[in-house]
Amino acid sequence: MNFKKVDWPVFAISGGILLLFVIASIIDVQAVSQFVNVTFEASVYYFGGFWQLLLLVMLGAALIIAFSKYGKVRIGNRDQVEMSTFRWISVITISLLGAGGVFWAASEPMYYFMDVPPVHNDIEAATQAAIAPAMAQAFVSWGMGAWAVLGTTGAIVLMYAVYHKGMPMKPRSLLYPFFGKRIANHKLGAVIDAFCVIAVAAGTIGPIGILALQVSYGMDSLFAIPDNFLVQISVIAFLLSIVTISAVTGIHKGIQWLSKINIIIVFILATIIMLFGAGAFIIDTFISSFGFYINNFVTLHTYRGDNDWLGFWMLFFFAWFIGFAPMMTMLIARISRGRTIREIIMAVAVISPLITNFWFSVVGGSGIFYEMENPGSVSGPLDEGGLPAAIIAIAEQMPFSVIMPFLFLILAILFVITTADSMTYSISMSMTGEGNPPKFMRVFWASIMAVVAAILIFIGEGSIDALQSFIVVTAVPVALLITPSIWHAPKIAKELWREQNK
Repeated sequence: MNFKKVDWPVFAISGGILLLFVIASIIDVQAVSQFVNVTFEASVYYFGGFWQLLLLVMLGAALIIAFSKYGKVRIGNRDQVEMSTFRWISVITISLLGAGGVFWAASEPMYYFMDVPPVHNDIEAATQAAIAPAMAQAFVSWGMGAWAVLGTTGAIVLMYAVYHKGMPMKPRSLLYPFFGKRIANHKLGAVIDAFCVIAVAAGTIGPIGILALQVSYGMDSLFAIPDNFLVQISVIAFLLSIVTISAVTGIHKGIQWLSKINIIIVFILATIIMLFGAGAFIIDTFISSFGFYINNFVTLHTYRGDNDWLGFWMLFFFAWFIGFAPMMTMLIARISRGRTIREIIMAVAVISPLITNFWFSVVGGSGIFYEMENPGSVSGPLDEGGLPAAIIAIAEQMPFSVIMPFLFLILAILFVITTADSMTYSISMSMTGEGNPPKFMRVFWASIMAVVAAILIFIGEGSIDALQSFIVVTAVPVALLITPSIWHAPKIAKELWREQNK
């Protein structure tokens, strides 16, 4: 490995802050949790409204560009694409879902069904009338607005800066339209990259740790394997081994293969559930809920009536997407050369959220169906055992109930592995500025995140939750970084359209 290519200031800042977090947690985890809670609440209070508007405006700007004549612009300084459309969309969709694709898909709609969000305070909980609002609220959390921040206008700016102007593949290049090439070696660039690395590291280490806890709980429930630290460490070790193998095989085999396998498993499970389970209910629920979501789109996204609820639910998810935005934008930019602007925006802001929302309808809709048939059969385990208990309770009532809980646990592991793999790839790009970062760098960051997750699990007492919540704090500077792309992207699209239509 050529160590001269490593951006040591970014490495030192991001790695140092992560190390400081771990040391502080070992010394006094309660103080760390208190600090995160205070900064979390301040971030939500002062910036929550801004995040809500940011998602809406960015989505609107992206769709306008996509459906204008500028949507035909082919970006990336290349005419041929690197991978098939199916694999391309698979990588984009699966890279962000993580454990949310199983545990939140099962639990979030149920939470909203049993305790109707305040924006729908005129609807009685746990009734037929509560189904569409519950699913629609989950669609907001994982919907078009949230996905739009991940790589629409930002991807246009970054791909232009990197592939057309020779800038490094780093988050700082999002500010190329403001600063020009000087941002490539500016101290501000190092700070920007470091914050983006910290955000995505916090957002990835958290799910790794939580996955270990949830899978350990599931193994205890299904196979009476003790729910202890050894099992949790084994889950993390397995995750690290797969990510290492993927890193060694490269992006054209590892990440693509994992994403493709995830999508195929999702399709198979959804087909089984639709054919032998509550298929008609799921279809009706998806159609009616999506209609409710579209009809109340602006109202749902701009609700400001209950700040505590917003911080615990909708704004938490919005901040999560914003925190991941620069690294996902880099991943999308890396795999999208030769695509048109319209293709990129449709894949990120329309197709991926549609796939996500339908999957939430399959899993979460099944949970609501079983809960209505047998009150307490899902909500009871959810209240007592949390997210992993909910998916197990749902899967045990599905067709082929003997194997379904196990399959969902396997899918959750694969989801998190794919997210960890993709994000270590993006972090490594941030460290080197290269579209094909050294394999050693990817393995190193995967190992660091796995070790930190294991340490925080060992510490216990909410240290994993504290780190996961910290992504909301990092969303404040990250939001400021991605906002300028809203007005720079149309200008870039116009410039490239003129070049390609001379």
